[in-house]
Amino acid sequence: QVQLVESGGGLVQPGGSLRLSCAASGFTVNSYIMSWNRQAPGKERELVASITSTGIYTADSVKGRFTISRDNAKNTVYLQMNSLKPEDTAVYYCKGVSRAGNAYWGQGTQVTVSS
Repeated sequence: QVQLVESGGGLVQPGGSLRLSCAASGFTVNSYIMSWNRQAPGKERELVASITSTGIYTADSVKGRFTISRDNAKNTVYLQMNSLKPEDTAVYYCKGVSRAGNAYWGQGTQVTVSS
């Protein structure tokens, strides 16, 4: 069955970096629309970045600081996060959407940016 497992979250100081990983099973990441989304306390879940076979989207709030990438051999999607700010604190979720429109979510990984 389809499964997404995130890892790499944690506590980091402002200005620091983290790399999140999303390991997929049950499908190949280069055949799905893959994205990273986040949800901060009291706020709605928002799209951070997405990657498809034709391009990459990055939200304005993280552009120039976050980079989404994909390793087809490892069937894994990454989110490199640099110059982290306290407002980046959230639970980060990996999502995969098939060509048929079926959406799958990971369990989420907590990112906390604080001194």
